Amino acid sequence: MLTKATIRLVTSLRQRKFRRQEGLFVAEGPRLIGELLPVFRCRLLLATEEWAKDNTAAIGVHPSEIITHDELSRISALQTPQQVVALFEIPSFSAPDAPSLKGLHIALDGVQDPGNLGTIIRVADWFGIHHLWCSSQTADVWNPKVVQATMGGIARVQVHYVELPSFLSSLPSGFPVYDTKLDGQSLWHEPLSGDGIIVMGNEGNGVSDEVSALCQRHLFIPNYPSDQPTTESLNVAMATGIVLAEFRRRQDIPM
Repeated sequence: MLTKATIRLVTSLRQRKFRRQEGLFVAEGPRLIGELLPVFRCRLLLATEEWAKDNTAAIGVHPSEIITHDELSRISALQTPQQVVALFEIPSFSAPDAPSLKGLHIALDGVQDPGNLGTIIRVADWFGIHHLWCSSQTADVWNPKVVQATMGGIARVQVHYVELPSFLSSLPSGFPVYDTKLDGQSLWHEPLSGDGIIVMGNEGNGVSDEVSALCQRHLFIPNYPSDQPTTESLNVAMATGIVLAEFRRRQDIPM
C-alpha cells in the first residue's frame, strides 16, 4: 500500500528545492525507466503488478513497491500514467576541463522551457553530443518535464551548469564558438568544424549580448523562400536539431 509519506515525497520532487533537498529526481514510464536503470542509482520503484511481472529482475534488484492503478494515478504527473514511477539519485558529474575540450558541444544561454531543454537533450543524444553546458538561467535538467522529454537521452548526455561567459572565455585558443542570430551568416554556406561549441539562446531574447560577444561565428538558418514573409523565428529545440544536422552532415561529406 502506498503511504502518505511516499506520496508526499514523490509529488514534492516536482519542485526544484525538494529535488535538491532530497537529492532525487522522478521518471515515469517503462521505456524511460528501462533506459535509466542501468545508468542511475534507483532509490525506489513504484510499479503496478503488470509491470512487475514483466520486470522481475528489476524488482529483485531495486527497492520496490507494488501499487494499484489508482495509487499510480495519485503520484503520476502524466495525463495517462504508465505502469511505473521511479525515484533516482541525482548524479554528480565530473565536467571536463574547458581548456582541454574536444569534439562538438552545445551551450544553452537561458533556455527556460523544460520541454525545450528535454528535447534539446534528446536531439543532442541523437547526434552524438555528450556534454551540454547550461547557464544558471537555464531550466533545471532534473525537472520531471525535462526528464520525460529527453526520452532517455539524459542517460547519455551530461548536463553541466556554468557561468557561461567565464566558461567560454576559458576555452582553448582557436576553439570554435558559434551562436545563432537572425543577422548571422547562412548556416548552409559558412565553414563548420567537427570541434566547437554551438550556443543556443533564450526562447524570447536569443543569445545574450555578453555571450554573443564571445562567439566568433554567428549562424542563421535561412527560411525558404528567403523573399517571402514567414514566422519570426524557430523554436529553439527545432533550431538546435537543424544546426546539429548540418554540422554532422558536413562531417560525413568525403574530403
